[in-house]
Amino acid sequence: QVQLVESGGGLVQAGGSLRLSCAASGRTFSTFSTYVMGWFRQAPGKEREFVAAIRGSDSSTYYADSVKGRFTISRDNAKNTVYLQMNSLKPEDTAVYYCAADTDQGVDATFWGLYDAWGQGTQVTVSS
Repeated sequence: QVQLVESGGGLVQAGGSLRLSCAASGRTFSTFSTYVMGWFRQAPGKEREFVAAIRGSDSSTYYADSVKGRFTISRDNAKNTVYLQMNSLKPEDTAVYYCAADTDQGVDATFWGLYDAWGQGTQVTVSS
């Protein structure tokens, strides 16, 4: 019963920055602060890849090795929103980026199967 709406994707040159946003709504929106929120991406012809996640209990964060030092995940519980700040973008970051929420307290934040609500995806394209 949670809906996720993403925004912020687009076309950017290598070395540039983008910030993705994901707003949650629905009948259980009042419990957003307890959700694990994650970002995944999928490039053409490749498997879905974990990017970053943030816990609701203590705001601990997790990052894929490929984005450490460049991407930052954060959340604003008052706005029911999670963000992904992407700096120093590379052509290999080109993918559809998906926001996801775990509403039932799973364990492994890096595993796509943990999440029970997904956004529609937003395209990020990084030119050479």
